[in-house]
Amino acid sequence: MTEFFSALASHGFLQSALAAGLLASVGCGIMGTYVVVKRIGFLAGGIAHTVLGGMGAALYYGHDPMLGALLAAVASALVIGWITLRFREHEDTLISALWAVGMAVGVLFLARTPGYGVDLMSYLFGNILLVPREDLWLMAALDAVLVGTVLALYRPLLAVAFDEEFARLRGLPVTFLYLLLLCLVALTVVLLIRVVGLILVIALLTLPAAIATQYAATLGRMMVLAVALGAALTSTGLALSYAPDLPAGPTIIVLAGGAYLLSTLARQLLPRGSG
Repeated sequence: MTEFFSALASHGFLQSALAAGLLASVGCGIMGTYVVVKRIGFLAGGIAHTVLGGMGAALYYGHDPMLGALLAAVASALVIGWITLRFREHEDTLISALWAVGMAVGVLFLARTPGYGVDLMSYLFGNILLVPREDLWLMAALDAVLVGTVLALYRPLLAVAFDEEFARLRGLPVTFLYLLLLCLVALTVVLLIRVVGLILVIALLTLPAAIATQYAATLGRMMVLAVALGAALTSTGLALSYAPDLPAGPTIIVLAGGAYLLSTLARQLLPRGSG
């Protein structure tokens, strides 16, 4: 790790990578808490995997793939939200179909893109070391939207996350808030694409939040702790992957998974030891 920190001072791409990890941690900590509390990881996975279709289409027509990812993420969030509200009996099948079709459409567009030379694996598994500075500004803007929306609608979103029936009895627009929540998750998915890619995005979205829920009693504290854990895991994973030249995204996820397992074991064992 000392080699990483000495290189950090002189290499701009490492500074951008570290900044990308920290920016992504804000979104994954805040929205990941909602995903874990509301148990919508499968829905978030459906949104994440349909994003490849938008990225492939954007590249095929000569546009920025991140713009395609953003549009596809929001569109798929609305479609998946509508499916969940209207077809609860068949939502697993329909979301799985959308998940698979979105990935397939993306691969087909990428295969037919003239002169396309970017490695598909960088989108599937991420490459935090290649994040351009323009994307950092996009990530910062998305973070601002997420934080601003959550601050403005904290109590309504809290009610919807924990008890939709109570929220409905209080006269809150539950359907609108639910779809808004999925759209915010979609924005977070776009935030994380550059860091860990589409395949691993759900792990980073949920694992820091899952650890935070074991130690924090309120939603706000869960979010703060999840953001801090996300920042620590992405920074440490980046540092650990540098010297042995390992893929940073998978390294971050393995580290996050190990932290979750250790935390869960500690929570199980400590109460018994204290008794």
